[in-house]
Amino acid sequence: MVKVGILGATGYTGVELVSRLERHPGVEIAFLSSEASAGLELSDVFPSVSGCTKIEGLKLRTAQDCQSTKVDAVFSCLPHTASAEGCVAFLKNGARVIDLSADFRLKTPEAYTKWYGKVHPQPAYLPLSLYGLTEHARAELPKAALVANPGCYPTSVLLPLLPLFEAGVVGEGLVVADSKSGVSGAGRKASLTNSFCEVDGSFSAYKVGRRHQHTGEMTQELFDAAGGAFPFVFSPHLVPMERGILSTLYVPLAKGCTGAQVRQILSERYEGEPMVRVLALEQGLPSTGHVRHSNRCHIGVVDQVEEDVVILVSVIDNLVKGASGQALQNFNAMFGFPEVTGLI
Repeated sequence: MVKVGILGATGYTGVELVSRLERHPGVEIAFLSSEASAGLELSDVFPSVSGCTKIEGLKLRTAQDCQSTKVDAVFSCLPHTASAEGCVAFLKNGARVIDLSADFRLKTPEAYTKWYGKVHPQPAYLPLSLYGLTEHARAELPKAALVANPGCYPTSVLLPLLPLFEAGVVGEGLVVADSKSGVSGAGRKASLTNSFCEVDGSFSAYKVGRRHQHTGEMTQELFDAAGGAFPFVFSPHLVPMERGILSTLYVPLAKGCTGAQVRQILSERYEGEPMVRVLALEQGLPSTGHVRHSNRCHIGVVDQVEEDVVILVSVIDNLVKGASGQALQNFNAMFGFPEVTGLI
């Protein structure tokens, strides 16, 4: 049994993680942390986890109090900056860490400051982290001590785009990622912008024009795959639904490349992948309902190419493949479990 702990267990990603670890035969949950709800049980905060045997009688504790508990692995669902501080204490004690915050996704402290507006609290650990997009990091995960779980928007964008850059079929011109997310992507903390009365019946864009923090993460990973910089625009939107992300991607193609070739490249790259499905032409385009509550990403390709631009559509559940599910998939790869364990 692998002993694990969860920092920030009372957020949406924390409780999603608990529900999946409950189904994992190789995991023992040793601690759950919460600053605001210390002393309670998780079921007091989320009645939906009542009956989960692995957390029965387990009291929520502060993150600092949990540091005395010896574990093999820690999932950190804390906010950025707080997460880095919490993770380091466990790394020093020999635990392997999967960080679901943004703290270790960017490669330099300067990039972190640019996109998050804060000084990185633990810059010495940035070179030690592995960017954990599972399907593209699998070979390195078994030896990783610190894994940066990708953001939800980047997961929906990078899974379709990385194989195209790696295959050299992206031509000159602007790459556009137009993404829509449910309100749970903003987290559990209450705000006027994300309240039901403000969101219901409305559809809005936010942080457009290279202002969203996930832009840095996406351009960093795509830069490596492309072998250099390229024009990229990311436009996020908020839609009145609980969960899910749909990204529509507009990609310039190398001369002579077709939509059918793009689908073939993606199909070959993800053949045999349990969590990524590339739809055939006759299956149409994916919708968020197809992946709701699952750890899967579905990708569709519009065969018709207009002015050398192909259109792709990808969908994920932002709380699962975009957060807790991918974290568990990474955990499975790190510790030698089948990747689907606890996920299907």
